[in-house]
Amino acid sequence: MTTSSPRVIVALDFSDPMHALALVDRLDPRGCAVKVGKEMFVAGGPEPVRWMVRRGFNVFLDLKFHDIPNTVAQACAAATRLGVWMLDVHAAGGRAMLSAARAAVNDTAAEEGVSRPLLIAVTVLTSLSDADLHEQGCAETAGAQAVRLARMTQACGLDGVVCSAAEAPAMRETLGPAFKLITPGIRPAGSAPDDQARIITPDAAVAMGADYLVVGRPITRAADPLAALAAINVSLGVAA
Repeated sequence: MTTSSPRVIVALDFSDPMHALALVDRLDPRGCAVKVGKEMFVAGGPEPVRWMVRRGFNVFLDLKFHDIPNTVAQACAAATRLGVWMLDVHAAGGRAMLSAARAAVNDTAAEEGVSRPLLIAVTVLTSLSDADLHEQGCAETAGAQAVRLARMTQACGLDGVVCSAAEAPAMRETLGPAFKLITPGIRPAGSAPDDQARIITPDAAVAMGADYLVVGRPITRAADPLAALAAINVSLGVAA
């Protein structure tokens, strides 16, 4: 399990894209990637993504596409044309949807002459507990459900999954070292859990097999965001 890209992905969960861009303007693309989710994308559209790509940032477009296969394929093609580094879909969309997404990303990257972005799938949201899944009719634990969906994702040719770090050891054992594991719910020691039900510290997540760590409020709402990011990188053995 190796990666040459920054491990930390800063989640830009801002309602005002200008606030996000002001923060990004202070960041170094060698020290972090950035994540654009639904709130910011709906508010600002694709242009902030293009701006960050031009600035040299690895951009994770976190829109969690989940629809009929053709609709998801077209959305993935559009994301690929934006030049993003990573995008995601919901594994619960099924094999046909996952396969259509994979084909769309491959074909569009070849047509545009750009690098193929990583295509990953969301397994079980880290805000969901076992009790939440049982209420929805799922008899499996969150961990078992996540591994089952990850196996299907890998079989459809995707690059990795979003999962809780708690599931990472089982994912590694089952899916091998090349499959990418992206873990949200990351909180440095002493941070508030906010709305995450399953959280873990950055160094513990990497030790458990995570490739990339999604960190939002502990950085973006810190009194000194750059210092907060630097402290996380130092905890991971990366020079500040």
